[in-house]
Amino acid sequence: MATLILVTHPDVLIDPAVPVPEWPLSERGRTRMTAGCARPWAAAIGAIWCSTERKAIDAAEILAAARGLSITTLADLGENDRSSTGYLPRAEFEAMANQFFAHPEQSIRGWERAVDAQRRMLAAFETVQAATPRKLDVAVIAHGAVGALLMCALKGVAISRVHDQPPGSGGYYFAVDRMTGLLRHGWQAIDG
Repeated sequence: MATLILVTHPDVLIDPAVPVPEWPLSERGRTRMTAGCARPWAAAIGAIWCSTERKAIDAAEILAAARGLSITTLADLGENDRSSTGYLPRAEFEAMANQFFAHPEQSIRGWERAVDAQRRMLAAFETVQAATPRKLDVAVIAHGAVGALLMCALKGVAISRVHDQPPGSGGYYFAVDRMTGLLRHGWQAIDG
């Protein structure tokens, strides 16, 4: 049965002077994504979608080169809109992310509400499903928070950070049965 693999981009080159959506993968991120392409999860990928953010495109291009495929971008696969705050130091960002998940109906300091980001991500999921032949395994290269929101929706559970990817620098994936929309498994490291 065909599978949809939701992949979060791995490690990025953080630069406070550059808008977050324009951050590229770091060398470590590129190395991890390249290693991931040799893992079983990537072996049967027949279509690749990604958000329009630089880090997701970088990761998708690495996978596309390994699989001999092209990529399709979709803006609605983007991370939750955090442009109101821009770059935040790690501790402040984590505190904000905790609030984002804990209060999904509220905009925290101008961030896109979690419920809105979840609706957008679900619509993007449906777009990918409808536009990609059902026989193909498809990779969707996106981001951690919206990946967690999609996972919550697919599980039919309330938005909670307990469903977020493991702490660190991204580079995780989960698998969804394309026919049933049910999770096959939760987060796993792309290069693990």
